[in-house]
Amino acid sequence: MSQVPAVAPRTSIVVPVLAAGGVVVSLMQTLVIPLLPVLPKLLNASAADTSWVITSTLLAGAVATPVVGRLGDMYGKRRMLLFSVALLITGSVIAGLSNTVLPMVVGRALQGAAAAVIPLGISIMRDELPAERLGSATAVMSASLGVGGALGLPAAALLAENLDWHVLFWTSAGLGVVVFALVLAFVPESSVRTGGRFDLVGALGLSVALVCLLLGISKGADWPASVTFALFGTAAVVLLVWGWFELRVRQPLVDLRTTARRQVLLTNLTSIVFAFSMFAMSLVLPQILQLPVQTGYGLGQSMLATGLVLVPSGLVMMAMAPVSARISRMYGPKVTLMVGALVVGVSYGLGVVMMSEIWQLVLISALIGGGIGLGYGAMPALIMGAVPVSETAAANSLNTLMRSIGTSVSSAVAGAILAHLTISFGQVEVPSQNGFRLIMGIGSATALAALAIAAFIPARRADPVVTPSLSAARR
Repeated sequence: MSQVPAVAPRTSIVVPVLAAGGVVVSLMQTLVIPLLPVLPKLLNASAADTSWVITSTLLAGAVATPVVGRLGDMYGKRRMLLFSVALLITGSVIAGLSNTVLPMVVGRALQGAAAAVIPLGISIMRDELPAERLGSATAVMSASLGVGGALGLPAAALLAENLDWHVLFWTSAGLGVVVFALVLAFVPESSVRTGGRFDLVGALGLSVALVCLLLGISKGADWPASVTFALFGTAAVVLLVWGWFELRVRQPLVDLRTTARRQVLLTNLTSIVFAFSMFAMSLVLPQILQLPVQTGYGLGQSMLATGLVLVPSGLVMMAMAPVSARISRMYGPKVTLMVGALVVGVSYGLGVVMMSEIWQLVLISALIGGGIGLGYGAMPALIMGAVPVSETAAANSLNTLMRSIGTSVSSAVAGAILAHLTISFGQVEVPSQNGFRLIMGIGSATALAALAIAAFIPARRADPVVTPSLSAARR
């Protein structure tokens, strides 16, 4: 028990430092949104080539998250957290020096590879915090993803409109350096390790499957159908072989037996569907806000104004973190997740009929942000309540990956809908109001589907968390 006094004074600063890391990573994801319309001109490349600036970030994050999570369990979560932040800094510097598409894609891929920061942060909290603080801390860490995104859009728009666009990436690098220093100074390294040998074959197999799957999702509309089907087919075959291999290797990248536990499996399925519904807000609301008033439903706002409209959603998301933890303590994280899904579903339903005024979109986005804050705060508690302490980072990373897959599928589906439901505006085609309403309706339906799946999660609270000192005493 002698370890407790040494660790306890540090816990008050660990949570804000880790949450700051989550905010910086999510800021990175929204960094290029203001630049998307002008990227071909800025990088002297075609629109098809510059689309890889977004795709590379998605692919790198999907591949890195489960791999880095497993390495964190094996060799130290703080060590891998620092490594991830270092990748973000390096990628930001490369992008800040870029004037052509290739180095920009490389820089954005390195930034995307830092996505493991959030699941690693949640796992560090499980190792370092007392049980009574863990629920609210992990809810704050989960909410940091939305907060960074909501605050990053107006900040990036302001910088892009008034300064050289490279400043966006130098700002990201500077924030990364600050986070790196704070983690180095205040976040302790956990003694909870699995050890063993890294499953390189499993990592390569999962990476190939994820790249094929996400390429098929994100690029399917741009490439021939035969290529898309080949990618999906390859992903399916590789996943089957990978699963067969993982069940037979002694120390797998992903413990499929643990993943198949009812609580973990249903939480991950709920995460995919919930994340699918979440992305509709970030795709629909900005377009409605920025389309010309002459369309009859557009609100004619600038990118900066659009970003400011979405800020309340991030703030509400963060405000819901302690509420999420309180509901989970009283009724269990399953109930919290169900309430969050219900709030999101009802909010999207309101959005179908309330999209004609700015205040209506502020209200809808804030309500959706509140539901996401509740749901995302409960997911880590459900995962950690069903997996061994030694597999926390890998399990949380897999859950984060499930969310990424959900948002990727949502983006592709919503993009296809808006591409087909259009109206003529001058000499161009723009998404129709019915297209936006359909996506809002789908968002509502999928959120309610997530509620239905979550209802089958075992009705029990998360297992008590073993603190590092107790763990050491038992060993």
